[in-house]
Amino acid sequence: MTDRAKFADVVATSAEVAATSGRLAKVALLADLLQRVPHDELRTVIGFLIGWPRQNKLGVGWAAVSKARDQQPAPDATLTVHDADVAFDALLATTGKSSSARRAQILTALFGRATEAEQRFLGALIVGEVRQGALEGVLVEAIAKAAVLPPERVRRAAMLAGDLATVGEAVLSRGAEALHAYGLELFRPVSPMLADSAESVADALTGDAEQLVEWKLDGARIQVHVSGDRVAVYTRNQNDVTGSAPEVVDVVRTMQLRDAILDGEVIALAPDGRPRSFQTTMRRFGRRRDTEAMRAEIPLTAFFFDVLLLNGETLIDLSLAERRGALDAVLPDALRVPSIITADPVGGARFQEEAIARGHEGIMIKNLAAPYAAGRRGSAWMKVKTARTLDLVVLAAEWGSGRRTGWLSNIHLGARDPDTGGFVMLGKTFKGMTDEMLAWQTSEFLAREERRDGHIIYLRPELVVEVAFNEVQESSQYPGGATLRFARVKGYRPDKRVEEADTIGAVRALM
Repeated sequence: MTDRAKFADVVATSAEVAATSGRLAKVALLADLLQRVPHDELRTVIGFLIGWPRQNKLGVGWAAVSKARDQQPAPDATLTVHDADVAFDALLATTGKSSSARRAQILTALFGRATEAEQRFLGALIVGEVRQGALEGVLVEAIAKAAVLPPERVRRAAMLAGDLATVGEAVLSRGAEALHAYGLELFRPVSPMLADSAESVADALTGDAEQLVEWKLDGARIQVHVSGDRVAVYTRNQNDVTGSAPEVVDVVRTMQLRDAILDGEVIALAPDGRPRSFQTTMRRFGRRRDTEAMRAEIPLTAFFFDVLLLNGETLIDLSLAERRGALDAVLPDALRVPSIITADPVGGARFQEEAIARGHEGIMIKNLAAPYAAGRRGSAWMKVKTARTLDLVVLAAEWGSGRRTGWLSNIHLGARDPDTGGFVMLGKTFKGMTDEMLAWQTSEFLAREERRDGHIIYLRPELVVEVAFNEVQESSQYPGGATLRFARVKGYRPDKRVEEADTIGAVRALM
């Protein structure tokens, strides 16, 4: 039998990566570890490094982990990756009557075999709190280095597969030939192409080349897969929400598409055609719902702006101009996001004013020559909004006073630091919150509580909030050296992961 990978090696490498500032050094450390891991454990190790075990969520909270850590750590490192993986399988399989007691026994046995450093890592891994700097972008490069492959080929395969651990295991076990298995595939959602921000239409429409300018809808991003009578609807996080969006299924079936993948947005519209709030749209995807009742209360309308597969032909590597031509040929105007093609900033600004007058966020400006870069954010797509906004992470909250007594009100905002895998505080805000939002966030914050310091509740960084602001200012008060002027909450973004929050670099670039 192949020697098992030592859990201590994963923990030590994770700590070393966290303490290392240079990207190349991080990549080298991770590549060295991956080259020493048995092939049948690569998927598990990669999942541990990015903080996403093979079993996904284990349903174990901090309270249970904290209780398991009360015992004396093991003096020597004997735990293997396989041991932890088997224990996670057991946790996931333990349900029903007396499951809490059984899970406690599994955790106690696992933590009893772990050293102090291993206990800390296990606790963070179980509750989704691994933040050692081995984010997916760095790990893609490490896998490529260990497999002696170009990073771009590994990145593309991971984007199309939607699972870096699976691709990493394949290429490190079988080499370049394994990449051939990862093409665009129906009913296997891919990461959506993302956009950077531009200050104005003039900043985005530079040069003489014509670009596509389209309305930016404040809805939920969807990817629709069609084959015959089968239709599946996925969110930007690749969750299957087909059952929650029957309107999308119905309208796509009327088009009689053959083997297609569409990229678009679904939004709740008022009777006058103006968009309802993003939070209203997202109510359609809540955990507890009566779909038919919700459909009557909050009907959804789908709009599409891209096509990745059509009639069995992969279009992802074609230019946007070619993809839009294919989309226009099969979709009626009513299902396409309104757009124009122009190189004129004045014409683009007029189109932006029209979008805003109709109640939408602003516009998108897209390079007609660009292919579809799944999962990537770049200048090929630029969003221009009327008000500056950032997607930030809630790090802590403070109990309110006066009318807000009993509610967690003043929230601490953090930007993502891709070098450390952590978050950098930018300031606080209590503005823009309705009573409904205050009640909701108090409940959600307490469910994510890590510790308390007086009136401050520190949270697990799991919630992304969209914050509007006037400008970014220099600040010696906050560790990032920047803070937001007149920050106010626009809304929470349950469709976004914390890994998609804006970076501290993006914030500083606005100063």
